[in-house]
Amino acid sequence: MANLSGKELTALEEQLACEQVLVAKYRGMAALCSDAVIKNKLEQTASRHQQHFDRIRSFLN
Repeated sequence: MANLSGKELTALEEQLACEQVLVAKYRGMAALCSDAVIKNKLEQTASRHQQHFDRIRSFLN
């Protein structure tokens, strides 16, 4: 991996924080949802954002 500038690292850290918030929000909404179809979509969206988080984090390791 190439060395990242401070600005690039800050941008990645901010994106990680955003992805964490999105995962928490979608999981929270899914937990409150009684409609199975909507609940499933919310859980899928939370999973997709978790994958984004994991992928970004892997670049920093």
